[in-house]
Amino acid sequence: MNQDMIRGQWKQLSGNIKQHWGKLTDDDLKVSEGSVEYLTGKLEQRYGMAHAEAEKQVREFERELSKHSTTRH
Repeated sequence: MNQDMIRGQWKQLSGNIKQHWGKLTDDDLKVSEGSVEYLTGKLEQRYGMAHAEAEKQVREFERELSKHSTTRH
């Protein structure tokens, strides 16, 4: 799933993101509007993780979403 797909489905994905990373607020997700960079930064901030780890987790989350979106069609 690429950045454009994430932005296009942001409202639907927000619930999944909050389940996955419960420390993110509704405001975090609203401001992010599908920006992977912003989401990565918020993960660093909320969870105190290194930038590389936050990027890794976002990429893994994207891969999981891609798997689910391709199996549903």
